Amino acid sequence: MKTIGYIIQKEFRQIFRNKAMLPIIFVMPVLQLLILSNAATFDIKNIRLLYVDHDRTSTSRALINSFDASDYFKVMDRASSHAKAYEAMENGSVDVILEIPNKFEKDLSLGNVTALGVYINAIDGAKAGVENVYVNQVVQSFSKQVQLKYLSSAGGTVMAAKVASVPAFWYNKELDYKTFMVPGILVLLVTMVTLFLSSMNIVREKETGTLEQINVTPIKKYQFIIGKLFPFWVLGLVLLTVGLLLAKLVFHVPLVGSVALLYLFTAVYLLLILGMGLLVSNYTDTQQQAMFIAWFFVVIFILLSGLFTPIESMPGWAQKITYLNPIRYFVEIIRMVMLKGSGFWDIARQLSIIAGYAFALNVITVWGYKKTR
Repeated sequence: MKTIGYIIQKEFRQIFRNKAMLPIIFVMPVLQLLILSNAATFDIKNIRLLYVDHDRTSTSRALINSFDASDYFKVMDRASSHAKAYEAMENGSVDVILEIPNKFEKDLSLGNVTALGVYINAIDGAKAGVENVYVNQVVQSFSKQVQLKYLSSAGGTVMAAKVASVPAFWYNKELDYKTFMVPGILVLLVTMVTLFLSSMNIVREKETGTLEQINVTPIKKYQFIIGKLFPFWVLGLVLLTVGLLLAKLVFHVPLVGSVALLYLFTAVYLLLILGMGLLVSNYTDTQQQAMFIAWFFVVIFILLSGLFTPIESMPGWAQKITYLNPIRYFVEIIRMVMLKGSGFWDIARQLSIIAGYAFALNVITVWGYKKTR
């Protein structure tokens, strides 16, 4: 144990002496968490809406005001014709065109069905779908107001029976997207920092030639590997601590479940990530090679983690591949514990899978590590 302790002590000193590495470990993850958590959102605002009003009545103006009052739309000046509006859409200066037909107010007063023309720039299909939902919400709300207006003006006293649903949102009552994204982004930062640093650490010894000197010493293989990777295991837990504090104090993400359970899962998860870093270092000779290989796997893991795209929406073959993705399980667990308050037995399956992967991968990588003595 003394040998391992000396190696760990040496590694910590080497880390803190490296002035270029300290910002990567402590400053960059904090900035990335603060920036990405605000930038990575599916909420769409400032939708540029151009309208063509053929009716020009108080009712059509009220409809435009409904869009103007919404937080999602930025109503632009009225277009004189459909051709002008189409030209603006082609120029890319407009996202949505709303065309109000002639006799719009008259048809509504008579109870006739009237149709609005809505034209949406659908180059980005996902964005267009969300914009369509927002338009329908505003139109439906306006329609109810108009019905009440003409019903009261007609002296009606009896309204048709109507069934209404009252939604109850669990785990994220305010539907704040940051509550959903911040835990997942924290997982990515912990993974990327520990994977990159651990994979490049041993490779750096190869480049400087000190690894050959260590290999001919009486230090056993397991002592060297534990001593080299343990500091990054500790740094991963430190990053988790900093991320949880930011999530709570800056983004007000609830922490319903057990913090100790999060640290337990993270401790096992980091063993898997450090094993991957060792595996990368076994088959690379330079830090650039290690960085490229680690980045290759990280990109695949991120895309198949369910962070940005629901796993249920992926093709069947992609869903099966996600079972081999460690980030998938960590994203699930951190959201379950932080937002739902899940207990140990709720995450036992994911924990056992990660522990099995970590054990198998570390056995393979340690066995494949070459040492002369």
